[in-house]
This record gives sequence, C-alpha cells and structure tokens, in this order.
Amino acid sequence: MSAISIGQAVVLGAVEGVTEFLPVSSTGHLKIVEGLMGIPVDDDAVIGFSAVIQVGAIAAVLVYFSQDIARIMSAWVRGLRDREERYHHDYKFAWWVVCATVPIVVVGLAAKPLIKGPLASLWVVAGSLIVGSGVMWVADRTGRHKRGEDDTSFKDAMLVGGSQILALLFPGFSRSGATMSTALLLDLDRVAATRLSFFLGIPALTGAGLYELKDALGTGAGAAPLAAGTLVSFVVAYASIAWLLKFVAKHSFNAFVIYRIVIGVLLFGLLGAGVLQS
Repeated sequence: MSAISIGQAVVLGAVEGVTEFLPVSSTGHLKIVEGLMGIPVDDDAVIGFSAVIQVGAIAAVLVYFSQDIARIMSAWVRGLRDREERYHHDYKFAWWVVCATVPIVVVGLAAKPLIKGPLASLWVVAGSLIVGSGVMWVADRTGRHKRGEDDTSFKDAMLVGGSQILALLFPGFSRSGATMSTALLLDLDRVAATRLSFFLGIPALTGAGLYELKDALGTGAGAAPLAAGTLVSFVVAYASIAWLLKFVAKHSFNAFVIYRIVIGVLLFGLLGAGVLQS
C-alpha cells in the first residue's frame, strides 16, 4: 500500500506549492503537516514523495519565468557559437547558475545519510526555523537594497547558490530564506534577491526531484498520490510566485520573520508535549 493516500497527497501538494518559494521552509512545513497527519517523516517513501512534488513547484517557475528563461538560454546558445556574445550578461548568468548548483549537489550526495537520518528530525526543523528567522531579519535590516538584477556577478551567484546548503542540511532553515537572505546581505534589492533565488533553485530542486523519483516509486509512494501532489503543487506554486513578487516589491521580510518564529516555537511546544514525534 502507498505510504501516502491521494487525499494526503493533495494536502501536501498544496503545502509544498504555498511554501516552496516563500522564505518559510517548505521542508519544515511538509514535515509538520506529515507529523500531524500521522505520516512517518523519516520514511523513505515519504522523503522521496516530498522531493518529487517539488518538481510541480519548479514547473510553475519554468512556466512563470518562461520568457526570461528563453532569453537566457538563447543568449547561452549564441554565446557558444559567437565569442562576442559571451560578454552578454545573460550568457554569463546561465553559466553562473550551473556553477552555483555544484556545491549543493556535492554536499547533497556526500551528506545523504545525515540528511535522511538525524537531520530530518522535527527538532532540527524547529530550531532552524527560528535561527533562520534571525538571519533573515539581520539581512533585511542591514542590506542596502541598492543593486538590481543586472548588477549581479559570479561571486553573487556562487555565494547565494552555496547558501542553499544550509537548507539542505538544516530543514527548516528554508532554501528560499537562505538564498534571499544571502542576496540581501550582498546589497541586492528585495525583488532582485527573490528572482535570483527562483533561478538558482530551478536546477537544484529539479535534480533532487528526478533523483528521488525511482526511490519514491519503489518504496511505497504510489504513482497516483505522486501525480496528485505534483499537480496541486504546480497550481498553488504558480499563484504563490505571482503573489510573492508583488509583495516584496512593497514590503520588508518582517512578516515572514515573525511567522517563522511563531511556527518554530509552536513546533517546539508540540514536540515537547508529545503531540508530534520527532
């Protein structure tokens, strides 16, 4: 039998879609909801399911930013054939995304036993939510928000891409939160930081989902729940992306900081009271 029912898959798909690109930790929220529904968070099928439905959210990014992606890929192809085109920012940016993905791939493969083992604990999620909130608050307060997307450099891409490792090792820290906070510390404005987070997340999250697909299907996560969760994740994530870009254009990250702290404290309370198992 599948470790996750279709109804549970729909709920988890909605949670993934809402939280994947908000700086609140999709992994943390998925683990919390899984725990509340009595789903074992450390089960191989459950871990695989969570990775696969991320592909739905990534598909939403691909559709939402399809024009930008087409422009960047077109510049990359032209640059491969024409040396003069290699000075174009879009050509260089395409290579930066590739290079910035390497650190998280290396760490993800090397630390897989830890990621699927002790670091998957809800205690880690709760602590990471709160610690990540502090990092985000400092980044938003101290960043000068003076650099736009066209001002990004290879150094920016590598530092922001590398920060994804924090979320990989400490679920609850949030991949979006880590990348946006790092970009803000590098003085990018909030919209540029958010868009950079989106683009850098495409290869990392897509790769993780595809890598886990075979294991997810082979350990009890049925095809029907996977399809339902992925579809819901896509629809909800698309709406979430559109909302987030409008929100950060006019607001600080304070609302996310407060929300993360509340959820982190609540999770500590539920774990301490025995309502949830770590």
